[in-house]
Amino acid sequence: MTAFTTRFSKSRPDGLARRIAATLLFLAFSLLSLAAGAGEIKVKQAELVAGEEVWLVNAEFAIALGQRLEEVIDRGVPLYFVAEFALTKPRWYWADEHVAGKSQTWRLAYNALTRQYRLSAGALHQNFATLEEALGVLARLRDWPVADKAALKPGEAYSAALRLKLDLTQLPKPLQVDAIGNKDWNINAVIRRWSVTPAAAEGPAK
Repeated sequence: MTAFTTRFSKSRPDGLARRIAATLLFLAFSLLSLAAGAGEIKVKQAELVAGEEVWLVNAEFAIALGQRLEEVIDRGVPLYFVAEFALTKPRWYWADEHVAGKSQTWRLAYNALTRQYRLSAGALHQNFATLEEALGVLARLRDWPVADKAALKPGEAYSAALRLKLDLTQLPKPLQVDAIGNKDWNINAVIRRWSVTPAAAEGPAK
């Protein structure tokens, strides 16, 4: 009886260690898999500035596509990105008032013949030697007109919201089916919100 108890106590730590090692190995592979497929777009900074006749948005994004989407682009599948801006006026007695809204779409694709990445917005396009260069331009939004000058009243507070997202609805139909519910296709598009209060107009000089 004593001998059996001694052998059991010696073998138990070895079995426990193997189970712990296997669990840690599984977690490590899981984390590597998530890191490889994870994607996120953040708004690093954003501002609404007054132009001569319109309000303009300037912004900078941090874009991480993830390994899966980078491979998709390199295989010649175009990806579409949409910037969405909304301006509302808070109301304590009802839902916030919609003041202005705007969206802008970009198409990012790789041409295997020229070995270049093309970023397009409407009829305008630009070619790049690397994906990093193309994403660098996509990440900078400058002088984007979003609202008429008269849409905002001086001295009143408004709430602005901005995000840049991947638009899966513009993928080819077979890829849309594959993308639904697939975490490798889902980019977390973080919304940036900030307050805007136009300066009150100065009175006439005396």
